Amino acid sequence: MKQHYSMLSLARRALGGHRSWRPQWRTPVLKRRYRVVIVGAGGHGLATAYYLAKNHGITDVAVIEKGWLGGGNTGRNTTVVRSNYLFPESAAIYDLALRLYEGLSRELNYNIMLSQRGIVTLAHSRGELDGLARWVTAMRVNGIDAELLDREAVRRLVPALKVGDDARYPVHGGFVQRRGGVARHDAVAWGYARAADDLGVDIVQNCEVRDFIFRGGRIAGVETSAGPVEAEQVALTVAGHSSVLAAKAGFRLPVTSYTLQAFVSDPVKPMLDTVVLSPVTGFYISQSDKGELVMGGGLDLYNSYSQRGNYPAVETVLSSAVEMFPCISRMKLMRHWGGVVDVVHDSSPIIGKSPVPGLYLNCGWGTGGFKAIPAGGWTLAHEIAHDSPHPVAAPFGLDRFETGALVDEAAASGIAH
Repeated sequence: MKQHYSMLSLARRALGGHRSWRPQWRTPVLKRRYRVVIVGAGGHGLATAYYLAKNHGITDVAVIEKGWLGGGNTGRNTTVVRSNYLFPESAAIYDLALRLYEGLSRELNYNIMLSQRGIVTLAHSRGELDGLARWVTAMRVNGIDAELLDREAVRRLVPALKVGDDARYPVHGGFVQRRGGVARHDAVAWGYARAADDLGVDIVQNCEVRDFIFRGGRIAGVETSAGPVEAEQVALTVAGHSSVLAAKAGFRLPVTSYTLQAFVSDPVKPMLDTVVLSPVTGFYISQSDKGELVMGGGLDLYNSYSQRGNYPAVETVLSSAVEMFPCISRMKLMRHWGGVVDVVHDSSPIIGKSPVPGLYLNCGWGTGGFKAIPAGGWTLAHEIAHDSPHPVAAPFGLDRFETGALVDEAAASGIAH
């Protein structure tokens, strides 16, 4: 049962150092057997556990995390949510995620701070604008909201943006998805964690999964730093480290891991009330509720499991930032970081069964993992519960790399995080 406090009670507990506050989730002792073990307590793992319990009544679940809850990519992204993709398969799964996000604060009784401020995608030439017009048409055919913009419409939406012909990157127009925006990344993880815990799921932190237990040719559990744990089904939701654990299970995934960097400026008064993306320059920007400018660009150009940044990426992103928004040229960066993303050949996710019976996959989201958290958890929970793919996730099975039925979303997912 959730606790409710009066304002006086809240003040007394806060001044008392929060010592009497109930933790948001338990710190359980890892049992030796579960119905389902989920490896990775990021957004996708926690969402999978929650929907297993809520939608399918499967509560004998452990989510095992090597570090701390939400400390991987869920805490190392730029919080953008959107569904402006090209292909029907992608539109279906990302718009499912966005629709779930739209009701998630109420669903979890936890404010995820969803702000549907819109996302504006820019065109810097007539040719690019023609391409965006086709993109908008594809989105509308797929039932996704989109509006094509001319230069003046972009200027009205983003007054601080330098759009004229004298700009290094003149703006010829763009399009906006008004239902897109941002959400608070840690609140998403914490909300799912508390809700899953309330339903009886065990969330075990600081526990490393080191290997798998096999029995009769199928996965029968995991070997952890706290000892062996048996399970009927095991799911991997570990993003950029998916290929590492897949190798321990005896198969190779078509996943390559890169570092993706992001940056936060010092805070200023509100100046940007939408997300702005420039695909050609490899730059995007939004402003947080605290006033910080959140910026990012493309992937590092080499494989890495590092969560640190490097100077070439800083230079590339910031040179675009000051050219497009000259008013921010004298601001300072407060911090920057990297996340390990799992890129697949067609820039689309892998959801469903692995080649090893009893082992399930949720990976390959690349730069789009945060925005897809609710749909990734919803569809993987369905697959685990029914041992068959959810209709929305069916196109994203691992078998597509054998059949050639790829969903090539590189254009829409390349840097639009």
